[in-house]
Amino acid sequence: MSKIAVLGSGQVGQVLADGLLKHGHEVMRASREPGKLEKWKASAGAKAHIGKPAEAAKWGDSVLLAVKGSAAEAAIEEAGAQNLAGKLVMDATNPLADAPPTNGVLRFFTDLNGSLMERLQKKAPDAHFVKVFSCVGSPLMVNPKLPGGPPTMFICGNDKGAKVDVKKILDQFGWDTADMGSVEAARAIEPLCMLWCIPGLTQNNWMHAFKLLRAT
Repeated sequence: MSKIAVLGSGQVGQVLADGLLKHGHEVMRASREPGKLEKWKASAGAKAHIGKPAEAAKWGDSVLLAVKGSAAEAAIEEAGAQNLAGKLVMDATNPLADAPPTNGVLRFFTDLNGSLMERLQKKAPDAHFVKVFSCVGSPLMVNPKLPGGPPTMFICGNDKGAKVDVKKILDQFGWDTADMGSVEAARAIEPLCMLWCIPGLTQNNWMHAFKLLRAT
């Protein structure tokens, strides 16, 4: 199992860090103020560590980015492009704007001709970004139990080997994986967050996920 740095001290970061630990990975959660993660570390076991972003990015064999979309570019800068070079970076972010939804439809600070992940890839051009965990809420990210079998996680990225590694984690987490291709496909995957959130924001129904049905 690998060493994975989780950048993000919020709920998504904790859920994914706990899931990775559950499946045997070693995890370092990162924060500008690592001390606020001490309680988590104390209860998470011997394979759990904490540190600052650059320290964690350097330590990890791969990195999982789980921060607010508006803070994602700054998080990559703090981690350091040199510490991410040649490594898988799992991108769980969405470009949510600081604006209220309209009839349950969230707003993005990007448009359909560009994605947040493309911006992040430019920040760290030698890292192997893979979009993942962006089209479902945190309660269902790890080993979701839903009628109809495993739901589908849509991923994309330029490096085939990095996507193979992500699929291995998704297999552990109980997901069907659908590879949508190169980094530009994030323009289509990120807006799935909008669609996923509509039932939650309009009906308070958050326990659902997408399923891709294939003819063959």
